[in-house]
Amino acid sequence: MLFNDKAKFFGIVMGVTLASLVITQQGSIFTGIMTRTFGTITDMSYPDIWVMDRKVQFIDDVKPLADTALFEVRGIEGVASAVPLYKGMIRARMDNGTFQNCNLYGLDDSSLIGGPGMMVEGRLEDLRRAESVIVDLEGATGRLAKPGPTPDSPRVPLKVGDTLELNDHRAVVVGISKGSRTFQSQPNIYTTYSRAITFAPRERKLLSFIFVKAKPGEDLYALCERITKRTGLAAYTSDQFKMLTVSYFLKYTGIPINFGIAVSLGFLVGTLITGFMFYSFTIDNLKYLGTLKAMGVGDGKLMAMIMLQALTVGFIGFGLGVGIASFFGTSMRETQLAFRITWQLVFAAGGAVVVICMLAAMLSVRKVIALEPAIVFKG
Repeated sequence: MLFNDKAKFFGIVMGVTLASLVITQQGSIFTGIMTRTFGTITDMSYPDIWVMDRKVQFIDDVKPLADTALFEVRGIEGVASAVPLYKGMIRARMDNGTFQNCNLYGLDDSSLIGGPGMMVEGRLEDLRRAESVIVDLEGATGRLAKPGPTPDSPRVPLKVGDTLELNDHRAVVVGISKGSRTFQSQPNIYTTYSRAITFAPRERKLLSFIFVKAKPGEDLYALCERITKRTGLAAYTSDQFKMLTVSYFLKYTGIPINFGIAVSLGFLVGTLITGFMFYSFTIDNLKYLGTLKAMGVGDGKLMAMIMLQALTVGFIGFGLGVGIASFFGTSMRETQLAFRITWQLVFAAGGAVVVICMLAAMLSVRKVIALEPAIVFKG
């Protein structure tokens, strides 16, 4: 009955596909945006523990520490090493006289811990040269690219050997790096800690974070509590800091509401289309269902048949929806779009499709249960 009624069959499948597509696509974009909020933490994978001011709410909420905090942390039992990190905003002056805000990272001078993990050009060790900086690929080819020779010509990407002016200081590009995209769109510039605090506007405190490497076998959560108790600072593992950052954006921005509305509309529209088409399909086939009922088929078996039909179109529609969303994400991989499909999201979309199919089937089941077999044979 289901496969032979092609118009109804394709209509029901398209309704489920639409719902699955919207839920998966919008959910993937939301997940991608949330992943970008802690992209910096992901790239800086060396530290076991991040130490910061207690009032820091997310990765870009920098509240500087006193330099003495670094020595306090180094003296705590269980700490194998502790190095400083500077993170702040700085203005880069372009060749045409315009300014571009950039994220500036100052790495430990001796170890260069926290530096970019993937270098497109140059080496991380080149930061030990005088006036040297490393620029991320997105910034070098985008906002920090130099104007072309004519107004209509394309911009010229920044390359190794070019110079920048950072807060009236000369900086030489010695490398181009590639890392995770972040929530902020500003270019990322890396240099040594001592050079970063020279570039940065003068403040009384300039130490942003402390990277802690625990001794082998040390309980990280116990060490975090020990650091907090001894110094009065906040200490988080990388995973905890990621969750702190995500929680901030979930709580204080409109991102969850916007995507929640889009997903809810996809679910609602999919339910309405699927329910209407499936109910119409059941009404058109009532005479056959009534015949089966008159021949002794019980309500339970008829209900199971309808549920099987609903789950069949649900499975097909779910596969099509997730497939289209995956193709969309793959095709937009090289763009600025944040898109990340996870197994949890696919599982949630599958659960939503099952609910849609069950709701659609329930509308039809009521009609079948109330059906009197004798009516089929009247007239």
